[in-house]
Amino acid sequence: MKKIILSILVCVPIAIGIASIVVAQQPLASNAKPSSEFTNDLGSFTWAETSFDFGKIKVKAPVTHEFSFINGGDSPLVITSVQASCGCTVAKYSKDPISPGSSGYVTATYDAARVGMFTKTITVNANTGSGAVVLTVKGEVVE
Repeated sequence: MKKIILSILVCVPIAIGIASIVVAQQPLASNAKPSSEFTNDLGSFTWAETSFDFGKIKVKAPVTHEFSFINGGDSPLVITSVQASCGCTVAKYSKDPISPGSSGYVTATYDAARVGMFTKTITVNANTGSGAVVLTVKGEVVE
């Protein structure tokens, strides 16, 4: 008798778990569109350049470079975030949506605190669907 009760106590929760998984699987609504019918509401970056070499620069003398781009997509391009790799680099960017065919910018200002070679990155996220774009500035800081 104990074996029967033990078997029921083990089997019932398993059966309930399986039944809840089967019930949770719902079919797609009949009005759902196939993925091929969705519109592409994305912008597209066309960069003039994604890397810039400042060459030799003086220590504690900030330098700036503007990276420009054109929205090559069919919808307005919206930059959602711009992030520099360290506190020594400050980035500014086009805040308003960039219409298809229009241009925008990301400006990088590097303030060198010590002598030596440097490479810094600026990561740009937008509604492009192609992931983040990484811009690079580099150079050599001299006395």
